[in-house]
Amino acid sequence: MSAANSDALIRTLLSPALLASNAYHVPDRQGLIQLDAMENPYPLPDALRAEWLASLGQAALNRYPDPRPQVLMDTLKTRLGLAPDLDLMLGNGSDELLQLLIIAVAGTRRPILAPEPSFAMYRILTEHLGLPFVGVPLDQDFQLDLPAFLQAIRTHQPALIFLDWPNNPSGTLFATSDMEAIIAQAPGLVVVDEAYHPFSQVSFADRLGHSPNLLLLRTLSKEGLAGLRLGFLAGPAAWINELDKLRLPYNINVLTQLSAGFYLRHAALLAEQAERIRAERERLYRALLAMGFPVWPSAANFLLFRAPGRASAIFTGLKAGGVLIKAFTGHPLLSDYLRVSVGKPEENDRFLAVLESLR
Repeated sequence: MSAANSDALIRTLLSPALLASNAYHVPDRQGLIQLDAMENPYPLPDALRAEWLASLGQAALNRYPDPRPQVLMDTLKTRLGLAPDLDLMLGNGSDELLQLLIIAVAGTRRPILAPEPSFAMYRILTEHLGLPFVGVPLDQDFQLDLPAFLQAIRTHQPALIFLDWPNNPSGTLFATSDMEAIIAQAPGLVVVDEAYHPFSQVSFADRLGHSPNLLLLRTLSKEGLAGLRLGFLAGPAAWINELDKLRLPYNINVLTQLSAGFYLRHAALLAEQAERIRAERERLYRALLAMGFPVWPSAANFLLFRAPGRASAIFTGLKAGGVLIKAFTGHPLLSDYLRVSVGKPEENDRFLAVLESLR
């Protein structure tokens, strides 16, 4: 088949939404201080690293992994404080679970709704799966515009609502009363995405089971295990049982299962690292304010700050100085904004020194 014929077949078989989209862009990070992806910057201490590597020796790589690793799931249930009538399912990162949720409601042809700006994958996955996406703009302080949000619910009758809490890219915590109003008014599912829970230390977990349409999404990526790609979805067992039918068998590989179990047995270390990140977050916040940048209070492990007319130049200057942060080029609401993840103290010092040189 010629290249021309391949192009014609692609246009015939693939959806216009897919053809018009771009792949999720991940920048080249080699040789840079990586403050762009909201990762925990702290590796495992050497002594524990040796113990972890030894634990992987029991992995039977010639066999399929446990399709439902019960010990790991029970550990996560205990960590969340789930009641007996609640359950959870595991995903290859929270992205897989987002995708499964959208697939689950795709037959309704009803929209998916979320605040904007928020986690980009809500829109990307929805549009790739052929459903309409409705983004409800946040107010100037990156908080929910509750009247507008409730009106959007009435108008569009969404099958699924995503609420990122705290929200990415702003780091803000929406008012719990606003979220409860949305859950009460929603005609479909509401998923509270708590990816940054280790840094916010607040949760909707205690509300699970009280509202029949509420589910909770978490990931281990932000608290130090981004390389494992492990997320989990919690909620009433009736929901989890149905959604689990869409999960591919053996979706969590054996190395992830063993590694996650090991890390969770050392959860105190992850909690101590999160505490250090929270302290550095406050130091960075004060330093950015002292430099004259408008910066938003954050309950996550990153800070959003504004550099009117200079965001692109500052991003480029920081990269030239060996520091990679996040720019929002092309995003109409965020063109003047930059987001910096909280790194180790020495990494944050380098970021601040290069930024100061660009003022």
